[in-house]
Amino acid sequence: MKVRRFVWHAHAVRLALTALCAFGVVRAQADNTFGVQLGGGVADHDVKKLDLGFVWDPGLQWWHIGGYHFTLVGEANVAYWKLNAPDAVYSHIWEYGVMPVFRFIKDSGWFRPFIEAGVGFHFLSHVRQTPDRATSTSFQFADMVGVGAQFGEHGNYQAGFRFQHLSNADIKEPNPGMNFSQIYFQYNF
Repeated sequence: MKVRRFVWHAHAVRLALTALCAFGVVRAQADNTFGVQLGGGVADHDVKKLDLGFVWDPGLQWWHIGGYHFTLVGEANVAYWKLNAPDAVYSHIWEYGVMPVFRFIKDSGWFRPFIEAGVGFHFLSHVRQTPDRATSTSFQFADMVGVGAQFGEHGNYQAGFRFQHLSNADIKEPNPGMNFSQIYFQYNF
């Protein structure tokens, strides 16, 4: 059982590295931005989360309004959950996901504030957290809202705060969901 789980995680890491290489090829061929994101968060039921993300900004812009515009970025994430509950069935859970993120961001300047929202698909390595708490499916929808800012001479740095909700949308019961409050930092190449 442990060998199968390790193989599954190894495949997920290979997929993440392949995506990273693909983003690099796209970066070389087009005028877009690639970023690496590191974040941390906490959730109810004493769950802590460390998140590594890869972000692709294809440079899409529309609806310029008062010095701001809408844009769309793509994110791929790998996250590690640490459950501190004394009765945790699995105290270490992995989360893998992809999410398109819509932003309303300032057009230019050294400091560019934004608001953001997204909905994506995520998968959990284990569905049971404690004897009385389980998500019932590995497949989860992730919806997120947040605020942040891009800053620096070339917009290379970014920081933000997000509220994220994970749920299987009642595909199967029980569906307790999980709410994370997260901060993140990002470097754009």
